Amino acid sequence: MVKTFEELDFRSTPLGELVLRRRKIPMLENEVVYEIILNGEFLMSSLFHAVEDALADLGLAVAPPGPLDVVVGGLGLGYTAVAALKHQTVRSLIIVDFLEPVIRWHQAGLAPLGSSISSDPRTRFIEGDFFVMASHPETGFDAVEPGRKFHAILLDIDHTPKHWLNDRHASFYTLEGLKSLRRQLVPGGVFALWSDEPPDSGFCSTLEGVFQSVHAHTVSFPNPIRGGESSGTVYVAVC
Repeated sequence: MVKTFEELDFRSTPLGELVLRRRKIPMLENEVVYEIILNGEFLMSSLFHAVEDALADLGLAVAPPGPLDVVVGGLGLGYTAVAALKHQTVRSLIIVDFLEPVIRWHQAGLAPLGSSISSDPRTRFIEGDFFVMASHPETGFDAVEPGRKFHAILLDIDHTPKHWLNDRHASFYTLEGLKSLRRQLVPGGVFALWSDEPPDSGFCSTLEGVFQSVHAHTVSFPNPIRGGESSGTVYVAVC
């Protein structure tokens, strides 16, 4: 039986205090919700994952014809990874996360989608810094095959292109940072990015300085806590 409130794990990390918790929400007929919290700030809730799903679906919809080799930056509760794995054209999926406990939650089945992700033979977890890997195309995201190129890179780590989990991420969202990332995509490859705010015209302009085609998709979803709808943005850029 699921408890009304349960802290499933607590860890001190280089980014601060990390918590995985599970609780029931009485106003939603005791729906069970999983949440990841970093330094008291919500990173992910299983109650809201429409934009995470759309990140994979919108990005892969314009990827080159399969089979596809894909990178997901940021594991969270696994919704983007699961959405990507639903695409039968995906041949391989590398998931990069800086926080070892998050990877372990999935491998141990503590996170709700962990078992389905971990058991898929196409999936490989990598504990590492996505932004460092993105800035070094000569080595890239796959230590087994340095310099490997991918058909799609899907990123869900920072809150927005201007609201970062760590200030050192800032350089990634510049022309030079994005050019380094582009070098790790095949011709026609896709970079897609999740954001918790409306489209940013300035960031779109930066993307347009690097990629051939750029679209900012607003993704709306019902918000049963506040009522009405909330929304996020998925930026999709094609080489």
